Amino acid sequence: MEVSRQEVLHIARLARLGLTKTEVTKLSGELSIILKNFELLQQVETTNIPPTAQSIALQNVTRSDQASASLTPNEVLANAPRKEGGFFRVRAVLDNT
Repeated sequence: MEVSRQEVLHIARLARLGLTKTEVTKLSGELSIILKNFELLQQVETTNIPPTAQSIALQNVTRSDQASASLTPNEVLANAPRKEGGFFRVRAVLDNT
């Protein structure tokens, strides 16, 4: 299936993309190749293959929770470049207006 220049421009408009003439020409060819590959995949016999969300079995890997001592405030602030009254001091990111 060939993707026309008008179809590429329509898709670009829907995606709110600004494309140059060169990009439209390039994408027209690339999208045509992609659609041809999907046409080829549609010819594969899949009637006896059950639908699946994953091609391989998934297994969660977890570890047991173990309580441990946390750092003291002084240890936490030890490498802070700026600190003030037991807190990290950072530059303001918003105006006070």
